[in-house]
Amino acid sequence: MQPIQFLRWCAPAALALLAGCGDTPPAARQALPAPETAPDSFRVKFETTKGDLVVQVRKAWAPEGAERFHQLVKRGFYDDARFFRVVKGFVVQFGISGDPKAQAEWRYAMLPDDPVKESNRKGTITYAMAGPRSRTTQVFINLADNTRLDQSGFAPFGQVVEGMDVVERFYSGYGDFPPRGSGPDAQQIETRGNAYLEQRFPRLDYIIKARILPAGQ
Repeated sequence: MQPIQFLRWCAPAALALLAGCGDTPPAARQALPAPETAPDSFRVKFETTKGDLVVQVRKAWAPEGAERFHQLVKRGFYDDARFFRVVKGFVVQFGISGDPKAQAEWRYAMLPDDPVKESNRKGTITYAMAGPRSRTTQVFINLADNTRLDQSGFAPFGQVVEGMDVVERFYSGYGDFPPRGSGPDAQQIETRGNAYLEQRFPRLDYIIKARILPAGQ
């Protein structure tokens, strides 16, 4: 599997996020509140339908990505979000809100690119993208050493430090995005939210709640 294929498979959702960006009123692009500054290192606990997992985020790895992740978790963005793309031996992807209104708030909130400082090893977490400055809210956890993604600009910002066995148990029966598999259409998730997923893909695992752990935990 070549990196360009991964970019192509991520493209449906990412292109939807980019479409019409130039026509969006400046006020709409500035609607999000200023984020609280993230600490240099913090942990996020995810309560999921398969059990709990903990992600250690390190700003030194990818400061822009770490700050955005901190902001999204603090706002509860990932709560009730599905793991909509689970490909064994490759990635688990999530980060489209189950609420279309919440997702729309972030549609044009593209992140500046981070340089790749760490490799996409098994257990690392990285933003999905479809080219330069296309990262928004979608992330993936590597299920293998996908180091070939490094050269395409995929910059890990953290890693799973507890519960990797939980990640590996997420339901994978739907496979990849069409046409590589029979998984969900990312654009449909963005516009219809969890109603679409519950109707068409009821076996997907999901995040019950994500929260930032107090320092030292």
